[in-house]
Amino acid sequence: MTIYTRKGDKGKTALFNGKRVLKSDLRIEVYGLIDELNSVLGVVLSIKYLVLNIRKELIKVQNDLFEISSALANPQFNKQKLTVGLTKRVKKFENFIDKMTVQMPKLSNFILPGGWKIGATLHLARAICRRVERGVVQLNNKQKIDNNIIVYLNRLSDLLFTMARFANFKEKRREIVWSNKK
Repeated sequence: MTIYTRKGDKGKTALFNGKRVLKSDLRIEVYGLIDELNSVLGVVLSIKYLVLNIRKELIKVQNDLFEISSALANPQFNKQKLTVGLTKRVKKFENFIDKMTVQMPKLSNFILPGGWKIGATLHLARAICRRVERGVVQLNNKQKIDNNIIVYLNRLSDLLFTMARFANFKEKRREIVWSNKK
């Protein structure tokens, strides 16, 4: 089976229900952004020295993102199933954030994204996650979607930020505090 179908050559693609829309449609843009986030998480996962519990969690996140993309591609998706799953995942994110946070120095300033390779890449993933979240909010303003997706993405960005800090902490990479002095 070949990867190309030529069906998108005129700038249109199909939603799960078969409806053809422009590739510039906001719904398509949003799950394209989710794909971008999922891809950068794949880059993080390719780094050899990733802390094991972060690795396991990121693989779960990648699966979640596929489910969210499916929900966005299929407006008739089982929203109840998605809602229950996302609500549980948000609670797990919060628990994981809390476990990592108690091990690190207290954060009392804004920090600049960066650090070691893992931390810097997780900061990049967080920034992309925020872009995904903005796109989902914009889509929600035009077409009602499951609000739990927005909650999930908001907490995911918190998780990615904390993971970045934790990875840098474990690698003994000092955080650079933001200063507004020129």
